[in-house]
Amino acid sequence: MIRVPNVWSGASRGGVLLALMLAAAPAPLIAQAATQGAATAASAPAAAAEPRRMGESVAAIVNDQIISTYDLAQRMRLLIATSGVQPNEQNLPQFQREALVSLVDERLQMLELRRLEKQQKIDLVAADAEVNEEITGIAQQNNLTAEQFLSALAAQGISANTLREQLRASISWQRWIRGRYGSRLRIGEDQIKATQQRITAAASKPQYEISEIMIDANRVGGMDKAIQGANQLVSQIQGGAPFPSVARQFSALPTAANGGDAGWVSQGELVSEVQTALDQMRPGQLSLPIPVRDGVYIVYLRDKRSGAGADLVSLKQAAVALGAQASAADIDAAKAKLDTVRTAATGCGDLEAAAAKVQGVIAGDLGEAEIKDLAPAFRDAAQALQPGQISQPIRTSAGLHVVAVCGRRASGSEEISHDQIENRLYGQQLSMISRRYMRDLRNSATIETR
Repeated sequence: MIRVPNVWSGASRGGVLLALMLAAAPAPLIAQAATQGAATAASAPAAAAEPRRMGESVAAIVNDQIISTYDLAQRMRLLIATSGVQPNEQNLPQFQREALVSLVDERLQMLELRRLEKQQKIDLVAADAEVNEEITGIAQQNNLTAEQFLSALAAQGISANTLREQLRASISWQRWIRGRYGSRLRIGEDQIKATQQRITAAASKPQYEISEIMIDANRVGGMDKAIQGANQLVSQIQGGAPFPSVARQFSALPTAANGGDAGWVSQGELVSEVQTALDQMRPGQLSLPIPVRDGVYIVYLRDKRSGAGADLVSLKQAAVALGAQASAADIDAAKAKLDTVRTAATGCGDLEAAAAKVQGVIAGDLGEAEIKDLAPAFRDAAQALQPGQISQPIRTSAGLHVVAVCGRRASGSEEISHDQIENRLYGQQLSMISRRYMRDLRNSATIETR
């Protein structure tokens, strides 16, 4: 199995990978794909830089930029190889449509980037060296040299230039979106805390471990085509196509970068149409296409569990030892020391370091426990505080304490950290910006298909 970068979905700040299934379709079926508008080009011998044939024709024109039948056939080959789907007469039109939509989007992206380069006098389009570096990295991840990797593509009839141009557009567009909008995005603490609270509140509800695909109706030319495409994808997955590979190539969601893996979601987190379908499914089932406002969902229910029970909290403390008979003066002195620690510490992460600088204060990790099992004073603090917050001094028979809440979750649910939530929200917003940008480019462009 060879892995290559997926087109950017905005799912995270790092690079994303998808599986390239090189045991692709047999040559006769590839030739059938060519007859859907690209016969002469698709049947041409594979080569890293194959010359265009005299007989090739125009598949589409995007703002005076030509997409040839050769380009279309090559992209279909790459799409078939990466999706793991065996092509047939029923699904070839969908492959052709998806390949053409991808090529149109990439032409629009490159035209926009060239316009911005000229306007702003900056370099935005990835140079050959960057593309070659990306290919070398892909090859190394698969224990191959770049030459071996490109030869593996050629064995499937895929020109190296087809992959190069896809990578060039992907690298360049990612860089532009992140550079132009990423630095402006501000994920506020209120957003993160609201998400944490929502996750905690939802943890008591039934939970579903799902993989998802969403066909964007705006991207594929309307709801009818989205439903048609979703029906074909369901048939392909039922026929043995790997859900992750299909999701990476066809889904418009940020989870496409992870093969559609959305992890555990709680009842009510998804749109009502999807939730209704999930409520009627059993683990291991694949849904039929589910029309929603902007497109069509396909959901695979991997597992299901009842709502979580006990509330768990992770705590650290800083304390000053005081006997039960300590004087008011001793208590005030201890309180002053702990106030110094509270002022110096920003949260759970540096509580111990701040305590180490104040004589007579000891600090340590209390681990994770059910809130109901804590001593009353600690329980009240744990219930009132959000992760990262530090309590006021708490008096016990052993001393004076402050506690910091490091995290909280419901038993049976996976704890999601502050940074994980921030990265998820960041990726979602970048993905939404990119989709809106592309929608505007399509609406303002002159696109002719033949």
